[in-house]
Amino acid sequence: MIMHLDPFQTLADPTRRRVIDALSKGERQVNDLVAEIGIHQSGVSRHLRILHEAGFVAMRPDGQRRLYSLQPDPFRELDAWLGKYRAFWEARLDRFGAALQARQENRKREGKAENE
Repeated sequence: MIMHLDPFQTLADPTRRRVIDALSKGERQVNDLVAEIGIHQSGVSRHLRILHEAGFVAMRPDGQRRLYSLQPDPFRELDAWLGKYRAFWEARLDRFGAALQARQENRKREGKAENE
């Protein structure tokens, strides 16, 4: 049963973000994640359980192994939520870029005036 945990609370933990980064390379088993992340198997399993309950991760049995992979839906939901604010950020970045460019042009003009 998948519980709907708050995605921001789920991703607030840096170890869970490292698990997600590792899974972004493709389907992995727990031991692969343990080796890459550098924490005990019980810790990786706990974080995988939380990510699974939040819908970020799916588990697929393959004989004796359990393979974990990312699920796209929670990331789409986050992207949709962030999309509402993207225009705000982009406008601020555009203004910052324009101000930076104007400053650089002023410095060039000041440098040319000193050399004349």
